[in-house]
Amino acid sequence: MALDRSFRRDVREASADLGDDSRLVETLVWGVVGGVIATVAMTLYRLPLTRALPPAAPLWAKYAGREGQGPEEYSLLALHLHLLYGASAGAAFALAHERLPPSRSTAPETRATLLGLCYGLALSVVGKRVVLDGLLDEDLDAGETTVFHVGHAIYGLTLGSWIGSREGETGPR
Repeated sequence: MALDRSFRRDVREASADLGDDSRLVETLVWGVVGGVIATVAMTLYRLPLTRALPPAAPLWAKYAGREGQGPEEYSLLALHLHLLYGASAGAAFALAHERLPPSRSTAPETRATLLGLCYGLALSVVGKRVVLDGLLDEDLDAGETTVFHVGHAIYGLTLGSWIGSREGETGPR
């Protein structure tokens, strides 16, 4: 808790000099941090079950890698890209959440967590249809598909609860 309070204070102080833009910077910081935390949670769930790298590895190998090098050559890069995607998606979610009108009937944490779950599942559908099916032409079996979608649900739940717990800093006031 003390670390969280200290981090909150540091973010607030660092963005205070920006005047009117300070709220935007705070929202982006909370979204990026939440996206990274959610990506780590998703990856920790997924890796032991699938023993496979995130789709960034085969994507990089196919479209940007050196000829003759497979996805396994890009494992560290894939993890970094996955964190970058997760951080960016977290920032986008925080910005969208910031624009929502306040709810009178639902607790902020509950609402943000449910919205995060929907967001994570939407990202999962896009990832499956566009990246895996479209760009990589990969056909996951039913078990792999389930793990892929559950991983993104974990991402969304983690991100939503992170953002919801910072209500007033990253969302409707």
